[in-house]
Amino acid sequence: METSNDKIKVAVLTGGIGDEREISLQSGKCVSEALRQAGFNVATADIRPDKLDILQDESIDLFFPALHGQFGEDGQLQQILEDKSLVYTGSGPTASYAAFDKMESKKFFAETKVTAPAAIEFDTRIENGKLTEQLRYLADRFVVKPIRQGSSVGVSIVSSPEEAIKTAVETLDKFGSCMIEEFVPGREVTVGVLCGRALPIIEIRTKSSFYDYHAKYVDEQTEFLFDTITRPSTAARISKAAIDCFEALGCRHFARVDFILSEDDIPYVLEVNTIPGFTTHSLLPKAAAKAGFLMSDLCKKIVDAAYSSIVEYQR
Repeated sequence: METSNDKIKVAVLTGGIGDEREISLQSGKCVSEALRQAGFNVATADIRPDKLDILQDESIDLFFPALHGQFGEDGQLQQILEDKSLVYTGSGPTASYAAFDKMESKKFFAETKVTAPAAIEFDTRIENGKLTEQLRYLADRFVVKPIRQGSSVGVSIVSSPEEAIKTAVETLDKFGSCMIEEFVPGREVTVGVLCGRALPIIEIRTKSSFYDYHAKYVDEQTEFLFDTITRPSTAARISKAAIDCFEALGCRHFARVDFILSEDDIPYVLEVNTIPGFTTHSLLPKAAAKAGFLMSDLCKKIVDAAYSSIVEYQR
């Protein structure tokens, strides 16, 4: 269902409280500009859990959360919007929570035929010798990451069980719950999903050891490449895996699914981002542009999808 833009007032929710606050402010600015270009009446609100006055504004027809990380993607904001019976874009609270929790999301991936790297949640109650033995069985190299963070915040790649444990202790102290995951060598690829459709695959090539926060948002040498997956069957498998993960988690409207394509052409799903970035460096807008959607088209399509969802619910 398409909306009559000039009759719709959209509030873009941005900022938040997490480590990705600055990126969220950038995303919110870009979304607001795009929606204005599409003809919508737009308000932009920098929100926090204790600063939600915009939700009381009865002139707002729809809310567009553009927050990343804590309070944006973890289901908290979505639950508040649900409790107030407000119309909003993106996934609901249950899907948002499941996608944001990297260990929880693996349970959903296991229900599909999509491969995910093996992982264990770090637990200080496990004796180091026993944990070292478990890790030697798990993999040769490891990725240590917070369970509930985005934008590769706090992610480390290490080469031994001992180093993994030491890094996990530091990560736990700084970020809370963390995991130790099998390191899968290969190519970093990502697939945007828009209204049930897989957008063109992007391969990410960085000068860093992996696609970390600096490579994502700062380094101008990071390459975002299309059409590098030349085998049609592999490209189709990656796109299908993205849709399968999106649907398994119960996501809606849009998301971005990140993979490692292994050396034997197996896509390993890493995570689903329910509110991926909308900045000039961000990948969902790049993929949408490749598919023929301007930024204004992309954001309008997301707003239209949210309205369609509410109409279907009311029938």
